[in-house]
Amino acid sequence: MDDNFLLIDKPAGMTSFGVVARVRRVLSEKAGHKVKVGHTGTLDPFATGLLILLTGKGTKRSNEFLKLDKWYETTIRLGVTSSTGDPEGEIIGNSLRNAPRIDSSEVERAVQGFVGEIEQRVPNFSAVKINGERAYKLARKGVDVEMPVRKVQIYQIDILDYKWPELKIRCHVSSGTYIRTLGEDIGAALGVGGYLTALRRTQIGEYKVDDAIKLEDFMGA
Repeated sequence: MDDNFLLIDKPAGMTSFGVVARVRRVLSEKAGHKVKVGHTGTLDPFATGLLILLTGKGTKRSNEFLKLDKWYETTIRLGVTSSTGDPEGEIIGNSLRNAPRIDSSEVERAVQGFVGEIEQRVPNFSAVKINGERAYKLARKGVDVEMPVRKVQIYQIDILDYKWPELKIRCHVSSGTYIRTLGEDIGAALGVGGYLTALRRTQIGEYKVDDAIKLEDFMGA
């Protein structure tokens, strides 16, 4: 870590803001005064992997990191859907028992159909602001809103493993891409639905999670 820059490997079950708060507490205790800490792009609570944190005067550099490409590894459970696109939501229409098993060649065709510039609808459970309020807060209240559609770039998707109903992929995407939405869209393209059961961010621009410190190790440092 330099004075203004920190790579953290976020654990599952914690918000990105929770990570920031813990790092701020440690750095402030060591410095003897409150240290400003900010992140450069959130990860969902269930997700793990790379968070780039900026500290002190470095927080002014956040725009340098927001538009960088990102790499993820994710597992999609096919044949079932979730209200949030991930394991934190309500499992809807558990159709796994009746869903047809999809052969690997069909899965490959469906997955590669998403490579290139595509349009994604921003998920209801996201931090995007709608009329000044976070979308996920509106969704929790049951407020029905029209979510915006954005163009994003999917540079590459590799299938790491497929054994029905679990599909594991690695993807290289542009900033602003929602991997939850990608997983749902792949399931929809296959006609069986799907949601993410695991998500790990492995790289942001040139920065890799292999060079990050685990949050528990940082806290104990």
